[in-house]
Amino acid sequence: MSLDVQGTDYLKLPVGTTGQRPSVPASGMIRQNSTTGNPEWYDATTSSWLQFSQPAGYTVNYLVVAGGGGGANLSGGGGAGGYLASTTSLSSGTAYSITVGAGGAGGTASGTVPFNGVSGSNSSFGAIATSIGGGYGGSQAAGASGGSGGGGGDWAAGGYIGGAGTSGQGFAGGAAAGNDSGGGGGGGAGAVGGTGTSAQAGNGGVGVSNSISGSAVFYAGGGGSGPWRGTFPACLPGSGGNGGGGGGGPTAGSNGVAGTANTGGGGGGGSRNTTAQVVGGGAGGSGIVIISYLGSQRGTGGTVTSSGGYTIHTFTSSSTYNA
Repeated sequence: MSLDVQGTDYLKLPVGTTGQRPSVPASGMIRQNSTTGNPEWYDATTSSWLQFSQPAGYTVNYLVVAGGGGGANLSGGGGAGGYLASTTSLSSGTAYSITVGAGGAGGTASGTVPFNGVSGSNSSFGAIATSIGGGYGGSQAAGASGGSGGGGGDWAAGGYIGGAGTSGQGFAGGAAAGNDSGGGGGGGAGAVGGTGTSAQAGNGGVGVSNSISGSAVFYAGGGGSGPWRGTFPACLPGSGGNGGGGGGGPTAGSNGVAGTANTGGGGGGGSRNTTAQVVGGGAGGSGIVIISYLGSQRGTGGTVTSSGGYTIHTFTSSSTYNA
């Protein structure tokens, strides 16, 4: 049956407060809400009353972590990828581009020339948030700036400073000691990278714990440094920061340890031995993007799970979130 209402007068809607909404609403119900002063309709897809004057939308939590920087082939640890976590309102039916940044490569072990690591790549959630890739670790050079800064490289003539972090995303890398000692650790999302000494290469800065996935996980730890030419155990390698940071080369003449994938952890710096063997730096860990919201699934994209009443979309590679 169809109802055709014509004329130039009006059609009066039922009027009631928010508390007087139907106890068992059905899709397409229309009423005038006297509490808000706006007409509203019931959307069964989202299980919510929506105002005519506003687009359908909802609030989400998000975590955006960039790729970590690679460790140098000689000492400096890679900086963690930039870390951003907050809330935002999305418009239903809108597609949001997701970019998950790759970790930067570690400094090469080929040849005798020192090689820095490679900075990590940015991660982003549409135009809402962009995290900056972690800075590379320096090899006889300063660490690079990034989401968190890379650690400074060491050598006989002196130590170099760490790179700067990005405000609100991460911290600076540590400085090297100089005189063939410990390099600087990469900065993390929660703390600066450790400064190298004659007995201990710099540790990576700690990351930040976040429970958006349903359990507490640390992200964006800095990479530990390796000794430039220390003899173990005279100068020990630095450990990676909690949050996926790789440690410095664990033995004399060993490569740095890679950062953990999908944490944004920085790569560890290589540990050179007394015979001037050139080693490789550890690669930075790739980034991650996570979106969560209270209630049943509303959007699509990524790996979808649920925990504690929240729907969680986890992206470990670049894709699209359809709200």
